Amino acid sequence: MRDARGDTASASTRTLAEAWLTDVDVLTGRLLTAIFTDNPEWTDYEPVPRADLREGCKQYLTRILEILSGAAGGPDGDDVAASIGRHRAEQGVRLEVMLRTFRLGGRIVWEALLEQAELTGVAPHDVLEAGTAMWSVIDGLSSTLSTYYRNTELERVRLDEQRRHALIEDLLGGRAGDATFAARAASELNLPAGGGYVVVVADQAADGTPALSSPRATLSALRIFSVWQSRVDTEVGIVALENRPPAAVLDRLRPLARGRAGVSPPVASLTEIGTAHALAQVALGTSPKGAAEVVSLEQRYPEALLVRSPELAARMAGQVLGGVLARPEKERDVLLRTITAWLEENRSAANAAVRLHCHRNTVLNRLQRVAELIGRPLEGRKAYVELSLALSALDLPRDEEGPAPGA
Repeated sequence: MRDARGDTASASTRTLAEAWLTDVDVLTGRLLTAIFTDNPEWTDYEPVPRADLREGCKQYLTRILEILSGAAGGPDGDDVAASIGRHRAEQGVRLEVMLRTFRLGGRIVWEALLEQAELTGVAPHDVLEAGTAMWSVIDGLSSTLSTYYRNTELERVRLDEQRRHALIEDLLGGRAGDATFAARAASELNLPAGGGYVVVVADQAADGTPALSSPRATLSALRIFSVWQSRVDTEVGIVALENRPPAAVLDRLRPLARGRAGVSPPVASLTEIGTAHALAQVALGTSPKGAAEVVSLEQRYPEALLVRSPELAARMAGQVLGGVLARPEKERDVLLRTITAWLEENRSAANAAVRLHCHRNTVLNRLQRVAELIGRPLEGRKAYVELSLALSALDLPRDEEGPAPGA
């Protein structure tokens, strides 16, 4: 064994250590006494059974003496310290507590070496050398302990994150229809069991940039509990309402929008999260690509119906507005803006004219032109519904390979 200076430990150091190897149980008792009379904050072993703690202390003290006596290699990467680090991390003992115990163990061994030196008349120089060697061993074992403890903690965090990810995926996939599973998921995800939920689905760019900026932190600051999960091209949030109106969540999320996000109607419990997730995806689909907005399905039911049947929506738009859509671009766009303004102004030509910055008669002439192009009058409930849905279908996002209106 080599000391801190790289020199081989003296025969006196080996002899002092060897003398205690047969009495490690005595040193173990001293260390346990020191642990339980020390500051409780620094020696909290509540998760550890007493027999387990005793065994760990004995193994540690034995290894110190083995290294000092030359019976074991150096402390760097020592398997005993590594094992203790992993085991205590799994039990949830704080690293500071373990390091404190290692220092206490060093003190116990040092006092034992002094006792033996006094009994055998070891020269002061040799005692000093033994002390230097011993504290070098303690430092090395402490370093090994810390490394393996932190590695184990990182692995635990990774496994916890994997379990959390799997739980959320199961919720979104509808497995929470099982009430027992829903209760377990609520407990592990730190979510209330009831009080209502909404699901948020937001776009996520290829580089991982989400459409909502820090939604979890924003909601948490308002004591609104939520869990969020990144998927391939979306970020999904499960938000606990706790009997709040959904608008309370929407109002907080809207200022965070840097892209599209859709919100489901509220559901009563986690058992309905799968359904809420599907409806939030539909809500997202009603928002035009490139928009920066948070839309609620409850505000977009007509568009949602069209999104669920994109081919039918495209055919309807082509059927209802085919004549208008066939006109040259400039005329087509003017006529579409006129129909939209007229419907949104409750079919008032005068109000539409103000909105379009033209004369009322101009609006009436354009509407007459639309009627001629589509081959039917613009009157009656059926006409209003069809025109409104057709215009909405034109505004919906469409895949490049998807059906175009009139196809």
